[in-house]
Amino acid sequence: MIGLTCRWDESNGWYYLSADYSRAVAAAGGIPVQIPLIPGIVEELASRLDGFILSGSPSDVDPARYGQPRHPEVTMVHPERDETDRRVLDHAFRTKKAVLGICFGMQSLNVYRAGTLIQHIPARIPRALEHKDRQAQHPIAPAAGSRLAEWAGGTTEILVNSTHHQSLDEIGRGLRVVARAPDGVIEAVEGDFPDHFVVGVQWHPERIWETEPLSARVFQELIRAASRERLAPANYILTAETSR
Repeated sequence: MIGLTCRWDESNGWYYLSADYSRAVAAAGGIPVQIPLIPGIVEELASRLDGFILSGSPSDVDPARYGQPRHPEVTMVHPERDETDRRVLDHAFRTKKAVLGICFGMQSLNVYRAGTLIQHIPARIPRALEHKDRQAQHPIAPAAGSRLAEWAGGTTEILVNSTHHQSLDEIGRGLRVVARAPDGVIEAVEGDFPDHFVVGVQWHPERIWETEPLSARVFQELIRAASRERLAPANYILTAETSR
């Protein structure tokens, strides 16, 4: 069972999430469960789940969370989303449950690990590629020796989509960069944590998993890691005791 943090539409008062996320999880063998942006219920809900996806968001992580003033291009911040992600990550790191951060979710993961963000790519990288257009595509190159390179099966250049105006800057504790775009923008990170699946990707694999093999593999590996958590001895003992 994979928890997916929702988005927030303040104009309608809706929690929502594109069906692409749930379909990608289901196709990989998982059961998607949407997490509403109510921080007070996160721990109770998270305790029943086996892994997590921090989804993309039209909002930006509040720069105050990484000690910076807000750039003029940071026009939408959702405190409930920021805090929900933080509490999901608190639980995931305490229990070593699998985590996949996608786009905003990777940025949220990096900030949680005490990293920082480039608040507006064009302001820092004047000749950057087009990253914000939903139709934009660009190649990434997985770093040799990374999980991402292994999952890519030897392919050294992969075409991905792009919908973001921010990116990772200083890398958070325990994370390492494993892919970049040609302009240097960080496109993926992995965690150096024993027995704990922690991966972040800047692109949106849920939109292209049916045609792009690495994106499909990212979801498959998340489900595989979450399945190991479900079958861990501690969980088996709890289940056995409960059944008596």
